Amino acid sequence: MEHNCRDYEKTKSDIENYGLTVIIVRGTDYLPSFAYSIGLWQKFKHPEVICIGLNTKTLHTIINDVADLVKDGELIVAAVDYENIFDKLRARFLDVNQGNFSGYFGTAIDFYNSFQFPALQLVWPDKHNILPWEEDFEEDLVFCQPLLDRNMKFKFMEAKNLGCFTTRQWLELNSSILRVIHDTNGDWQFLTGDQLQEDARLVALEQLTLRDLRLNEVFDLDYGEEAHREFIGDPWTRRKVVDQE
Repeated sequence: MEHNCRDYEKTKSDIENYGLTVIIVRGTDYLPSFAYSIGLWQKFKHPEVICIGLNTKTLHTIINDVADLVKDGELIVAAVDYENIFDKLRARFLDVNQGNFSGYFGTAIDFYNSFQFPALQLVWPDKHNILPWEEDFEEDLVFCQPLLDRNMKFKFMEAKNLGCFTTRQWLELNSSILRVIHDTNGDWQFLTGDQLQEDARLVALEQLTLRDLRLNEVFDLDYGEEAHREFIGDPWTRRKVVDQE
């Protein structure tokens, strides 16, 4: 998922003129759209705000609506219901864990040249006014709105018990995962690079992240994308899938 290109001077000008700029990242068949502010922290010493999983027009409007509250002197805080953001529905804000910044706030990090700014996630309810962590939240919406204050050890969009392909070498010999493939049909492959066809094994997705937390760095691989590294801790290189194993 690519962040919209924003010239530093244009972002700076928007903040000076309007108090913020809104970055919109369009979703794909796999990943939800999201939008966030840049400038609330610089201009008002207020946390930046992000919202995930709605259409881009609504996201843009909502970020600006929240910014208007901030401009009017309201301090938005976490863990409190707000009923003046969504029509007849409540909203809740969460403190964004800094470990989620790199996956969602790329342009803000570039602008501030730092991770040292606070951020809040605006969370929306289902049509029955139930929030994602509450009982009876609509099942179809569970993976539409990742909650950025939690789940730092498991960032993937799917269920923890999702079956994924890996290798005998990883499972039995503790070899490192060096290639991750997200197939066009949605399957995940976590490969060691020295496997043969008969080495394929099926494990739960969470098994992989529990052994290697850095696999969470590729949670946002889109359908038909893959990532490579030379060793654990090496930066991932991403590209379109060029072959299937």
